[in-house]
Amino acid sequence: MSARGLTKKLTTSAEIVLERPMVTRHYKMVWDLDRCVGCQIGPEVCPKDALKHVDARLEDGRMVERASVDVDAETCIFCGMCAVLCPTQAITFTVNGQKEIPIVDYEAFPSLIESTVFERELFDFELKDFVVNNCPTNVISYNAEADTMQVDDAHCIRCRQCEVASSGAFQVVQPWEGMVRLNREKCQPGCLACADICPTRALHIDDDGELALADYYCIKCGACMQICPVKPEVEKYSAVYRVKDVEVRRVRERVLNEPELPIWVERWRVKHSPVDSGAWREALQEVADDKAGAVEIDRTRALRRRDLLKALAGGKAMLDRKKN
Repeated sequence: MSARGLTKKLTTSAEIVLERPMVTRHYKMVWDLDRCVGCQIGPEVCPKDALKHVDARLEDGRMVERASVDVDAETCIFCGMCAVLCPTQAITFTVNGQKEIPIVDYEAFPSLIESTVFERELFDFELKDFVVNNCPTNVISYNAEADTMQVDDAHCIRCRQCEVASSGAFQVVQPWEGMVRLNREKCQPGCLACADICPTRALHIDDDGELALADYYCIKCGACMQICPVKPEVEKYSAVYRVKDVEVRRVRERVLNEPELPIWVERWRVKHSPVDSGAWREALQEVADDKAGAVEIDRTRALRRRDLLKALAGGKAMLDRKKN
């Protein structure tokens, strides 16, 4: 019996690989489990419920096994919605060996507007090691031959730590606008799991061993809320929205105990290429909050904030250097 058209799944400790060989098109998706933080965005937007969240394992308030996802090979339709919205660039989608996302090519889903740009003339090259060491995904390097800094843009998660570490020589556009709030007094005693899973230093353990928030670095993935042992209480409600004059009704959930949660993340809206489709509007209903008119954290203020610089590895020494 031919395996053509059937999906093959390979799972290791490092990755999940799905492949579907067709007559003229060979689809392949790879989940990098070292990059995946189990953020729930993929499972929420998946139109076939093929993606499932896998909880982290905690001991004494610390993460001992990472949160991640699992994929049902029989129900995945290789649409690519999860790959578009993955905040940690953990998913690679290829067709015939070339990067391609079908739902974007068919104009049913947008491309997100995001970028990391290096302005060489603004940079103090004495900071190059400081910048490289503070990239959490190791996508920034120094090119000695060209005497410049370079970025692996395909894997950059737009955390903006390079902005602060370089005093503004890097300029980052994040796709998501929103907010994150830490209520430390609501945390369970000794729990630091959110800092363990955070892919940036938005949540980190400070010099005193305490949980701290550097909000400007948050990429709105929500992995912190997923791993937190204090869980939201939710109720279901009916939501109605319109797509090209067609009324669509969906059952959604709202959180009832937001003030009691130690960590709270909101996604207000996302920068993206023009698109008008039911698939995109339904995905937004699942992952975004209704915060039209809210303003993103001001970048200029962030570059002057001492707490953000201090949150970086070696940041305290850099502050001391600036004093002298």
